[in-house]
Amino acid sequence: MKIAIIGGGPAGLYAAILLKKQRPQAEITVHERNRADDTFGFGVVFSDATLDNFEKYDPPSYRRITEEFAYWDDIAVHFRGTVHRVGGNGFCGCSRRTLLLILQERARELGVTLLFETDIDDEARFADTDLIVLADGINSRFRDKHIEHFQPQIDLRSNKFAWMGSTRPLDAFTFIFQETEWGPFIAHAYQYEAGRSTWIFETDAETFHRAGLEGLSERESADRMAEIFGWFLDGHPLLINRSTWRNFPMIRSQRWIKDNMVLLGDAKATAHFSIGSGTKLAMEDAIAIADAMAQAPTVDAALQTYEQGRREEVEKIQHAADVSLVWFEHVDRFWDFDPVQFAFGVMTRAKAITYDNLTLRAPEFVREVDKAFAKQVRAKGIDVDLDKPAAPMFQPLRLREMEVRNRAVVSPMCMYSAKDGVPGDFHLVHYGSRAIGGAGLIFTEMTCVGRDARITPGCTGLWTDEQQAAWTRIVDFVHANSAAKICLQLGHAGRKGATKLMWEGMDRPLEQGGWDTISASPLPYFPDSQVPREMDRAAMDRVREEFVAATLRGVACGFDMLELHCAHGYLLASFISPLTNQRTDEYGGALANRLRYPLEVFEAMRAAWPAHKPMSVRISATDWAAGGITGDDAVAIARAFAEAGVDLIDVSTGQTVRDAQPVYGRMFQTPFSDQVRNEARVATMCVGNITTADQVNTILAAGRADLVALARPHLVDPSFTMRAAAWYGADIACPPQYLPGKEQIFRNSVRDRQDFEDLKVKAKPKTRAELKAEATKPLAAE
Repeated sequence: MKIAIIGGGPAGLYAAILLKKQRPQAEITVHERNRADDTFGFGVVFSDATLDNFEKYDPPSYRRITEEFAYWDDIAVHFRGTVHRVGGNGFCGCSRRTLLLILQERARELGVTLLFETDIDDEARFADTDLIVLADGINSRFRDKHIEHFQPQIDLRSNKFAWMGSTRPLDAFTFIFQETEWGPFIAHAYQYEAGRSTWIFETDAETFHRAGLEGLSERESADRMAEIFGWFLDGHPLLINRSTWRNFPMIRSQRWIKDNMVLLGDAKATAHFSIGSGTKLAMEDAIAIADAMAQAPTVDAALQTYEQGRREEVEKIQHAADVSLVWFEHVDRFWDFDPVQFAFGVMTRAKAITYDNLTLRAPEFVREVDKAFAKQVRAKGIDVDLDKPAAPMFQPLRLREMEVRNRAVVSPMCMYSAKDGVPGDFHLVHYGSRAIGGAGLIFTEMTCVGRDARITPGCTGLWTDEQQAAWTRIVDFVHANSAAKICLQLGHAGRKGATKLMWEGMDRPLEQGGWDTISASPLPYFPDSQVPREMDRAAMDRVREEFVAATLRGVACGFDMLELHCAHGYLLASFISPLTNQRTDEYGGALANRLRYPLEVFEAMRAAWPAHKPMSVRISATDWAAGGITGDDAVAIARAFAEAGVDLIDVSTGQTVRDAQPVYGRMFQTPFSDQVRNEARVATMCVGNITTADQVNTILAAGRADLVALARPHLVDPSFTMRAAAWYGADIACPPQYLPGKEQIFRNSVRDRQDFEDLKVKAKPKTRAELKAEATKPLAAE
């Protein structure tokens, strides 16, 4: 077999090594345009888990790499005169030049041909080659030559960064957040060998320009950074090596293979430097292509196996990198945070590290986080314990005169089980059991303000006395048997009305028994959906009064809180989104016009709702579709409702148009809550694939939401919050009938948690930094 590898970086060299080990007789040649000892940048970083992988696939190169590595265990966050250190991370740094020389030497040992200073831009010269590996980096010539086939999407991120070095020794992966007269600067720094450390400087575009960095030479830029971070550099110089300021390109390619050519490393996909995974991704790509070549019968089959098997893992890492880079791009959102909360946000920004994880590794740090959170609650006028504070999930929250005992919320979930809009025994058990289960706040499903406002024939409503009596029964039960508060969510289905029950065909139109629908514009949801009638002024007045009438019935029922549904493509959301609002009158066009009618309805409801009781609004913070609502729009929407008297924004996303492309994942909607909360400066509730109490605590402690709503976990476990309270040892109300069960789970949880934590600690292998520290520790005197 004949294999050509274009690019002599870590991806290309490691692929050559593994493929040559597999096929000793193969003719493998690496073509690199630069000289053998040329390299740009300074250090690279790997986790212990990545090194374990290297050890498995090629022990000789692994041993040489680890002999050259600098090891550290801590992450240190410097912010506003404080430093917080978190251990147990297991990182290793190495000179990029040293890494390349090690891989070159290993490749030569195996018989790989290395050709340097060879510029290849045409695959025609490889006509007799079986496999062509394209590992030629971010600016891949071959990817760009076949751009219509590979279809790369290159997203140049907004922040500016420059990669420099220093002789400053470091004993931790170090983040420094520095305020300047021009704005914030960030340093990402780590040691990669004795007397050498990598320094990546980052700032937003506005600060970059205000600081006068545009047009400066590399040396002048380094001098400016040395001035800003001189207090930490302690006299050590900054080193340069192509250290120009640039924007990071997030690259995703629709296809990775073409004929017998395959993209590897940065040519295929990039991951932001803030999670330190670029070289890891490149070398693990090499592992994946070698595995595929070993398993598949032909090159074509191997390439298909490689792409199909590798893509999910790459996209997961890219998603984590995306979340991390957005945090750094918007660090100004968190600049006024308490320093310990800020440090917690740094640690948990990419979702891989959580509250419970940090509790195991850095319990003192998490205790600081808990105290800082409790102080914020105390500052709002609620007397809470500051010496032994409860976990964030079990801290109270006050909205106007309503106080919820904890931050766990039963999300609004349509049950489609009402008869003529009347909630029945099912609903009494559904809401009652979850209130008894300990949730601080219960939301009703979207309760419709009129018969023609329903989504399905099974939706609940609040337009008749019978419905009002049924809801009153539920509210009274919740208040009599639990400490939970209950919120009424009111909505109108709009163009998504007259559809089947969820389990019969979600959003599909009824085949019989339907009703006329209305919307901002006459656009059907599906091509075969009913075409809604565009609302005129008379229809707007009628619907507004239906909302007010339902609000007054909600007051009579005794609900503690009221929410207006302006999300998910329903009636009021159809006014807000430009994808569903094509009006040319004063209710269409600019966002301020599109918000006009939803605000009109909200203000009428606010006037009818008691002043001492809070109101919230559910919004779709993005439509997940081109031309639709964005996160920045969501901030403007939240501000408009806040000015009208809203107390909480319930941040959801999507469901506006049928061809939306949501990006799912754990806590996938939380970044939008984060943006709305910390830019619009309004309390938020987040929801969306949040499944554990650990995630709830992580979100709250990082300041990304004020309440956390869980849907599916509550469907299968009405006592979700009670179980979490037992796990964290938090005080929680319980009806006397259930006290023996509460006492038992609380007793057992003390032992269960200790056993779990002991098991986690024992099962976690020691990091290389810990092992090295032990090996160099002097023996105790006999």
